[in-house]
Amino acid sequence: MSGHSKWANIKHRKAAQDAKKGAVFQKLVRAIMVAAKEGGADPSMNVRLKALIDKAKEANMTNDTIDRAIKKGSGDLDGQSYEEIYYEGYGPGGVAILVEALTDNKNRASSELRFTFSRNGGSLGEAGCVAWMFERRGVIMVSGEGLDEDELMMNALEGGAEDVENNEDGTFTIYSDPSIFPEVRKTLAEAGYHIDSADVQMTPKNTVSVGDKATASKLLRLLDLLEDLDDVQSVTANFDIPDEVMASLED
Repeated sequence: MSGHSKWANIKHRKAAQDAKKGAVFQKLVRAIMVAAKEGGADPSMNVRLKALIDKAKEANMTNDTIDRAIKKGSGDLDGQSYEEIYYEGYGPGGVAILVEALTDNKNRASSELRFTFSRNGGSLGEAGCVAWMFERRGVIMVSGEGLDEDELMMNALEGGAEDVENNEDGTFTIYSDPSIFPEVRKTLAEAGYHIDSADVQMTPKNTVSVGDKATASKLLRLLDLLEDLDDVQSVTANFDIPDEVMASLED
């Protein structure tokens, strides 16, 4: 199990904790508004919106809150206007970092991101400097006692998935093309699999090994601080921390 996958699991657990503080709600509302604005208010015709609605329901967001976010985004209700911006940069160890932000104040978002990068061993770069190292994919994480990898693979491929990764901790990550992500998720749910998380996100095409503990620690701290910024929706980085280093960091 790669360090990047372990970090993804840590992020998932952290998201569950953040949900209690309302942080996830705020980010989801913004994302739903932008998805409705760009792709329309009908989730049956807007794959991105449908995925976000499912994610919001998993976080126990009420239907009224979801509906208001959709209406604000589509212009049926007055509300703040958010802009989707990708920021690119480098972290400790030369790791490429891609940040997705939704903000109503581009200057504020840029300033906060630049400050966070520079104060934590990283640097904010120009548009296009690292984006080519990533691709958008549907990412579904499932867990359960005694999961059969071959059977899961068969079900996932039947639904249209591209790949299944064994995280070696009782969880599996399924990847798909974003356009058929809802179908893959539906197939797995109907087959009885417990879905821990499901989202369309940017993923690294290749990874950079970060074998030094001090560098790895600085990198994970930077990623955590970036994710905690109000305007930030998601953070993706192309790193791999060896198991033994990751284990020592968790200790």
